Amino acid sequence: MPEKSWTIRDLAREYDVTLRTIRHYEDLGLVTPERRGSTRVFHQRDRIRLELVLRGRRLGFSLEEIARIVNMYDDQPGEAGQLEYLLDQIRVRREELARMRADIEQTERDLDAVEARCREDLAKLR
Repeated sequence: MPEKSWTIRDLAREYDVTLRTIRHYEDLGLVTPERRGSTRVFHQRDRIRLELVLRGRRLGFSLEEIARIVNMYDDQPGEAGQLEYLLDQIRVRREELARMRADIEQTERDLDAVEARCREDLAKLR
């Protein structure tokens, strides 16, 4: 039974991304479809890697970080190293999000104070 394969259009439709996005990931070596003339043929490995790249983007990782994580599976230090690195990157990302959350909360407090002062000043003017 032949291995299942997908065209670039199939994957773009399935994952709701543009053809350009997939081509960009190919240029970066994140996916490596087989070439049959000018046609790209994506296999299960490419599909899984595309899914991992898109998940990494949703989680806020840069393409460089994603490439390192995804490529570690095939290279040294292998899957264990990949998982250790990913855990470290998750910790770093959580710290970044916590800082961003604190910044947002401070900004909301600042806006509340300015809004209250504006309302007080406006009430005095009426």
